[in-house]
Amino acid sequence: MSRHETIETGNARGALSRQVRACAVALMLCFATAGCSVRNLALNQVGDALAASGSGFGSDDDVELIGAAAPFSLKLMEGVLAENPAHRGLLLAVSRGFVQYAYAFVELKADEIEDSDVRAAYAKRERARRLYLRARDYGLRALETTLPGLGKAIKVDPADAVAKATDRDTALLYWTGVAWAAAISQSKDDPFLVADLPAVEALVRRALALDEAYDHGAIHVFLVSYEMSRAGLVADAPARARRHFDRAVELTGGQHAAPYVTLAEAVSIAERNRGEFESLLQHALKLDASAKPEWRLVNSVMQRRARWLLGRADRLFAD
Repeated sequence: MSRHETIETGNARGALSRQVRACAVALMLCFATAGCSVRNLALNQVGDALAASGSGFGSDDDVELIGAAAPFSLKLMEGVLAENPAHRGLLLAVSRGFVQYAYAFVELKADEIEDSDVRAAYAKRERARRLYLRARDYGLRALETTLPGLGKAIKVDPADAVAKATDRDTALLYWTGVAWAAAISQSKDDPFLVADLPAVEALVRRALALDEAYDHGAIHVFLVSYEMSRAGLVADAPARARRHFDRAVELTGGQHAAPYVTLAEAVSIAERNRGEFESLLQHALKLDASAKPEWRLVNSVMQRRARWLLGRADRLFAD
């Protein structure tokens, strides 16, 4: 999901439980043995298992359960990273996990409570910003395992800094860019962070060039919103956003709610097109969230967003 990709009960939970048990055994081996090579092997096995564990989350149908479980999972991953700081797969999993958690369970919640508690909403947005920056930093660390010095170089010449990235870097380029963009969206009053937008664009454009179909069009979904954020600079921003929407729908077979919700929120509101806005959101709500088990959770989250947006239509389109 742009940042909209998130997190089967029964079998999935059983698989996750088995992975956790495997991690526990491997961790005991890590600390019980004095042999460095054995310890490193065990740590790599733990990292591999944890990096793969998130796949069971996406098919879960209990959004609140995942929201409660995600922090523990993320902190466990961070603990293993402290011992094995260059595990690229785990760095990617942590970066992606913090973006997904911050969006689905912190940023969206801030929007939902703002009318009743402005201060609490502000606090949640500030927390979301910090989580996004943490995700960005993990992503940059992972990219630097194959692109040394990227963290500094990308602020000097963004396009050149990512030019040597290969298709094995696509996921990291995407998630690092999404995390950075999300942090900027929560920091409009921080000119230094806003000045990093060229780095965001370089990361995401390079990911698009390497694999435009990555994760069933996740990059295109992100670019729907990103193009509209540049509406003041690019005259054809809405048309560009719609082209990305069309491609995202094509790549997801029309079974993913995120493209519809994103176009409604980013383009329909900006163009004052209430009819299209409501049609897109109603379409998202009619989708069977379980049609693609691996998208069950993200579709549930985006359908929640669609309901909330529909409930605010009168405000959003007030004359």
